[in-house]
Amino acid sequence: MASPKTKNDFACSDCGWTTVKWAGRCGECQAWGTVQQVGAQTGIVRKVKASIILESATAKSITEVDAGKVAATPTGVGEFDRVLGGGLVSGAVILLSGEPGVGKSTLLLEVAAKVARGGDKVLYVSGEESVGQIRLRAQRTGAITPELYLATETDLSSVLGQIDAVQPGLILVDSVQTIASAEIDGAAGMPSQIREVAASLISVAKERGIPVILVGHVTKDGSIAGPRVLEHLVDVVCHFEGDRQTSLRFVRSLKNRFGPTDEVGCFEMTGEGIAEVPDPSGLFLSRGTTPVSGTCVTVAMEGRRALIAEVQALVVKTSAPQPRRVTNGVDSSRVSMLLAVLERRAGLRLGEHDVYVSTVGGVRLTEPATDLAIALAIASAIQDKPIAHNLVAYGEISLAGEIRKVSNGKQRASEASRLGFVRCVDSEVGDLRAALALGLNW
Repeated sequence: MASPKTKNDFACSDCGWTTVKWAGRCGECQAWGTVQQVGAQTGIVRKVKASIILESATAKSITEVDAGKVAATPTGVGEFDRVLGGGLVSGAVILLSGEPGVGKSTLLLEVAAKVARGGDKVLYVSGEESVGQIRLRAQRTGAITPELYLATETDLSSVLGQIDAVQPGLILVDSVQTIASAEIDGAAGMPSQIREVAASLISVAKERGIPVILVGHVTKDGSIAGPRVLEHLVDVVCHFEGDRQTSLRFVRSLKNRFGPTDEVGCFEMTGEGIAEVPDPSGLFLSRGTTPVSGTCVTVAMEGRRALIAEVQALVVKTSAPQPRRVTNGVDSSRVSMLLAVLERRAGLRLGEHDVYVSTVGGVRLTEPATDLAIALAIASAIQDKPIAHNLVAYGEISLAGEIRKVSNGKQRASEASRLGFVRCVDSEVGDLRAALALGLNW
């Protein structure tokens, strides 16, 4: 066997900067006396021998694998099951992230209570709250059941000991950033600690066939705190989102090995806990008795679900050199583009007006299919012409003023018809001018 090649490098003990020769001062952090020699072996070091595989662990043909062992079991929370693809799969590891105070712990406590009432033991491990605090929240939300076990632990070995003692059918850890392993240097929440804790819990889930739900913190930019490998290790990544000013909450699936990633679960935060909203279309409408200009209804797709939402616009003349463009619930850059198209292709003079665009109920509309509704609302506001209450509009507007077709057109039309909207302005109209004339004069 060829001998390994050894390459002598020098590295800074503080920042990790490397160099091929010794230096008294680090070229990166400028620290003195921190550059030390390290040995890095390259090439073939040793030959790996094949290990003996037991007969029970021998690779099987895909036709011999029993798919029934990984069938999804409903949790009892229908909207959560919709996002997961039918329920919890044996041995699955789910990562649920969300901003502080959005309701992650409340949702998990509801899931834990529903599963426990079904006869399975559930272990709820919290590194943020005491057992008494969880008990008070469970008493308020009606989640008290004998099969729900609570533990407050921040040490990984203690968490594994609790799992051995309880032998649960479901494990919930709130949160993975608060658990630390004594074998790894660093405080809880460090990337190395999160990686070790997640790997240990995933190993327990796969070996014993126990589904595990991990709560993950998010950074200020909305991404999950910790190493990116955490999202690769788990089976399902869900994001719990919502505006604190409203009671509406959404659970979105960002990664799912057992189901679709375009499903959305809708919930409402109440004084008694969290409640499912199977049909949330009515939450995003403000139907008054007197027609008001500047409002238009559209049909948005949240995953595979069609939602009726209302867009409101207010156009006010201003003498400021730079008119204001304020948006809420819609993309500000998209609105700016639509304003330019309306002025160039439809002849609307918006350069001397402040424009405010918002949605009703706190819903966020991001898909291009809402372009036509936004344009109609702005045109209705500047011309002070109300749009009919039984009219919906959806379609993508191009820079040339054309209205393009959008996906799920039949499903959008069916949802609008179910809720009593009999008039529709979509891509069949053709161009923007014709759509504005039809929508304002229908």
